[in-house]
Amino acid sequence: MQTSRRGIMLVIASPSGAGKTSITRTILNQDANTSLSVSVTTRKRRTDEMNHVHYHFIDVAEFQRMRDAGELLESAEVHDNFYGTPRGEVEDQLAAGRDIIFDIDYQGTLQLYERCRDDMVTIFILPPSIAELRSRLLHRAQDSDEVIDRRLRNARKEMAHWHEYDTVLINADLQESCDRVAEILKDARQARTNPGGLAAFVAQLRARRDSTFDFASFVKGLQDEIDSI
Repeated sequence: MQTSRRGIMLVIASPSGAGKTSITRTILNQDANTSLSVSVTTRKRRTDEMNHVHYHFIDVAEFQRMRDAGELLESAEVHDNFYGTPRGEVEDQLAAGRDIIFDIDYQGTLQLYERCRDDMVTIFILPPSIAELRSRLLHRAQDSDEVIDRRLRNARKEMAHWHEYDTVLINADLQESCDRVAEILKDARQARTNPGGLAAFVAQLRARRDSTFDFASFVKGLQDEIDSI
């Protein structure tokens, strides 16, 4: 029996340094049916970035056109630049049964809730402590002390929104956190799986008068299909 399902929008959010990026990369590398949502942005492309891979780089006029035309599922202005999630790309992937991982903040998550709640599974990642969060930011050696202090202030604001997510994970061990996110995604897939043609098959089954149908084999085959997803 063939199975089909609509894809899942998996939102993974966290304060800077809590582990969101590492977890996302792990899931993307180990699961071929996942892809990362590619946002549009009006900021300038950096030398190590590829257009249509890291972002879709567009100008302000095109961004405003897309936003006004309802072509963005969510949008925000950050440091005088605009960012948004293209509706068409997301819809195409969901319809094809692919799962999309989103790297957006709580404001973007709330906007998606308004438009796509039934398609979403959301996870908020917490650090085990503020001291550990500071240590991780320091060990990245990418930011000045001033920037780290600002990130920590922002982290406290972001953590106040933990209750707006379906699941909250404390990332004390990266591998355990990755395993848990993978389990959440698997459970969501099983919940969304719709056996193709099952309704019609049940109608035929109810109309049968003989007892030759092996229901146990049918159920086992269906479970095997679900477990293979």
